This record gives sequence, structure tokens and C-alpha cells, in this order.
Amino acid sequence: MIIKINPLNPNPRSIANVVECLKDGGTIIYPTDTIYGIGCDIFQKKAVKRIAKIKNIDLKKQNFSFVCSSLSQLSHFTLPINRNIYKNINSVLPGPYTFILKANNSIPKLFKIKKKTIGIRIPNHNIPKMLVSELGNPILSSSVHDDDKFIKYSTDPELIHKKYSNKIDIVIDSGIGSLVPSTVIDYSSGKLEIIRKGLGEINELF
Repeated sequence: MIIKINPLNPNPRSIANVVECLKDGGTIIYPTDTIYGIGCDIFQKKAVKRIAKIKNIDLKKQNFSFVCSSLSQLSHFTLPINRNIYKNINSVLPGPYTFILKANNSIPKLFKIKKKTIGIRIPNHNIPKMLVSELGNPILSSSVHDDDKFIKYSTDPELIHKKYSNKIDIVIDSGIGSLVPSTVIDYSSGKLEIIRKGLGEINELF
């Protein structure tokens, strides 16, 4: 199923339909402030395993990211964050960044890999923010990759739906997505380490 949702003025009823799907253990493809993502409720074990199968990845080895609605929600899943690091993160979120932080014991067991870290996203986009707020839990975040070697990430929701319609319950169409992924910053050691340069400006963190 494909659902069109205006990113500037999301229809509450459409958001509620997607949230109901997530609560029932469904999987979705949704827009962010960067590329489209594949996700589900992080506490829905079967849905998480479905996404791992779709992406052909090992849950015990793969670092996943969670989309949160706020820094307050983020803090439920991470160890206490150094004040200076918190200020840096707070200065650029919501925005096109993924921050790798030390995870606490509140994250679902499926995500407890040896490294004990978690990626956190708070996109500057109305739709994922509303979905997470209505759901009450973070949403799993994993990018939608394209088979075309010249286009790393799928951007057209119609084409995404055509490819994933038999694997994903709902594709949210909010228009063409970006080709550029989020900037990934690792703060798990207590120091800033740039893992991937993406849409988020690095100099904003200094």
C-alpha cells in the first residue's frame, strides 16, 4: 500500500493509519530530511526480523539507528551524555545527522550487539516526528538502497513502492527524497569521530 502524505501539513488521519500499522507489527518506508528509510516499531520483534531479512543483514552484527522524537526520548536508550557532547548534539537536532552513542539496557535485546552502541536520528521532517510521537516508541531506521550502481539511494516513492510492495506494508509518499544520506558522528568514545560525511555540515559541530 502507498499513502500520500503532505510533508508540510501531514493529515492526522493518514498518520494514525500508519501508526496503527506499526503497532500491529507492520513495516513501513517513510521519508526523512535526507533519504527514505525502512522502519518499524523497535519493540516489534517480528517486524525487526522482517526488515533484517529484506536488507539481508545479521541483527547481531549490524548497527541500527533509531528515529526519536526528541532528545528526551533519546536519553531513554543511551548512557548519560557528557554536557559538552549534549550541547553539540542539541545545537544541530532536529537535522540530518546520525549520532552513535553508548546504549543502555533499555534497548530491545535484538539490538544488543557486542559493541553496545546505538545510532540516534531526530530528522527535521514532520512525518517521522509525528509518527514517533503518536507511536510513543522510536522507529527503526535503515536506508532504502537502490540496485542502480549510479544511484545509491532510492528517491522516488512510486519506484520504491513498485520494488517493495510485496515486502513492506506501507510506503509513505511525500515526494522525491534526497540523494544524500545523513552525516554520521560517533561520540561513543567521548570524542567526536566522523564516520560518514553526509547532508549535515561538519563545521556546525565545532
